[in-house]
Amino acid sequence: MPQASIDSSAARRGKDKLYPSADEALRGIVRDGQTLAVGGFGLCGIPEALILALRDSGVRDLTVISNNAGVDGFGLGQLLATRQIRKMISSYVGENKEFERQYLSGELELEFNPQGTLAERLRAGGAGIPAFFTRTGYGTIVANGKETREFDGQQYVLETALKTDVSLVKAWKADRSGNLVFRKTARNFNPAAAMAGALCVVEAEQVLEIGAIDPDQVHLPGIYVDRIVLNASPEKRIENRTTRPA
Repeated sequence: MPQASIDSSAARRGKDKLYPSADEALRGIVRDGQTLAVGGFGLCGIPEALILALRDSGVRDLTVISNNAGVDGFGLGQLLATRQIRKMISSYVGENKEFERQYLSGELELEFNPQGTLAERLRAGGAGIPAFFTRTGYGTIVANGKETREFDGQQYVLETALKTDVSLVKAWKADRSGNLVFRKTARNFNPAAAMAGALCVVEAEQVLEIGAIDPDQVHLPGIYVDRIVLNASPEKRIENRTTRPA
């Protein structure tokens, strides 16, 4: 399928949600103090261009919900370096030394979640489910201060849904109305993050005409998507590359 050309007026016409740049896609919708969900797992499936545009926007005091915080100098690590993030809601932070330094020094708030719990909290937010019970975390510090209840002889922890002001998502393909296709493991947290956002901005490697994606191949329908930006050549860094001797 041919990629869509970028038209500066495209995002203003009917169902066409394509914007000419990441900067313009975020203009007018990101502000200080917001809560954002950002898709990705490590550096796999992160919206690279949108994260960079968010950094360049200068917004501060952000609460960011993401599986992790990228690495030093790339992904969400760029926002940590500029001190734009006030709080992270994450499940893993072990690849980022600046994250560790800010957290241990009290400069950064952190809310840890088991990985499956984080995914379900985002999904619940998008599905209109205010809270749910899970066995995960019962009897640990994860359950501190939370309601617990017994069902069928097992103890459960009440977890609340996560909803965000803005979601930043990475897709492989999008059509101009926002129907999305993700590529393999790069799907990860992206659909749940998209669903949880009051506004969702998608960065796609291919943008196709409406109708070019077979409806049976759509992973996330365009009803969840508000704005799209094309990034045909993302860097796609690898967190840790391990090779054996030649």
